[in-house]
Amino acid sequence: MSELAGELILYRADDGGSVVQLRAVGGTVWLTQAQMADLYGTSAQNVQQTIARVLADGEVDESTVNSELMVRTEGTRQVRRELKIYNLDMVLAVGYRVTTARAVQFRQWATTVLTEYLVKGFALQDERLKDPGADYFDELLERIRDIRASEKRFYLKVRDLFATTSADYDGTSDLARTFFATIQNKLLHAVTGRTAGELIRERCDPASGTLGLTTWKGDRPRKTDASVAKNYLTEAEVSDLNLLTTQFLDFAEGRARRRQTTSMADWVAQTDRFVEFQEYPVLTGAGSVAHSHVEQIVAERYAEWDAQRRELESQRAAADEISDLDALLEAERHLTQGEPGDGHQPE
Repeated sequence: MSELAGELILYRADDGGSVVQLRAVGGTVWLTQAQMADLYGTSAQNVQQTIARVLADGEVDESTVNSELMVRTEGTRQVRRELKIYNLDMVLAVGYRVTTARAVQFRQWATTVLTEYLVKGFALQDERLKDPGADYFDELLERIRDIRASEKRFYLKVRDLFATTSADYDGTSDLARTFFATIQNKLLHAVTGRTAGELIRERCDPASGTLGLTTWKGDRPRKTDASVAKNYLTEAEVSDLNLLTTQFLDFAEGRARRRQTTSMADWVAQTDRFVEFQEYPVLTGAGSVAHSHVEQIVAERYAEWDAQRRELESQRAAADEISDLDALLEAERHLTQGEPGDGHQPE
């Protein structure tokens, strides 16, 4: 059976007897009749009859019903059929009419944890996180720091904070356009001792299988990945940078809450003061690599790396073709000469 696109959510019944996979698509989840039967601890026939009554009563409409292509191998054939699937509104409507303990448990979970997750993108069990007996709090905190320190979120937060606290903020000014990069560069230098341009010049390596990158989007590095300095950081450096970045945002937000208005230029000085207080090296100047030079470095080194990658893939493809040809020739030899022990005597 083909799988729905979307994120997989696993639900385990409290009695441990049922584990159901729910696919989150378009702000809801989808289940088949068989999955609902397993979820609620009842029969597929009972679920089918309940769905018919729900639709007949008008409790939910046909928009809660969709179909998914099912592909099964039967003997030597692949048989394709459409399978009906039902969204969370229908699943809950059925759950309210099925009088089993599992149905009650799922309804309680779905109307709290699942609904929060589908709307917000996360769901937390606060009491469990407060319990030091099963402590995943540090892991959660690390993940929150990574999200908060991501370039898009950091840019939006810095822009909003400094627009509020800077007396001379002008989104169209040269200073405003370079301000984000300036602040980010200072934090990056504090952790690594290098600016973004210096990091790229030092670590972008066409001789490396990954171009020197430690992280990238997709199945292989792209040129856009090679232009982002954070993509070259080690795991420890990323963790340190995330921590420093979130501390800086707290520092800036604290000033904003106290209505401490200052100029854009003074904010740069405040950033240096923050970095120095955290006992990191303070960046003076713009660094030793200009942005235009960084673009040139990335373009040249990526082109060299990509050419090597294409050549290697071509060699591997040629080797695979030779291997396939050898296998075909060997199979043909067996057909024409016969396998040992099959009673056929070669001429």
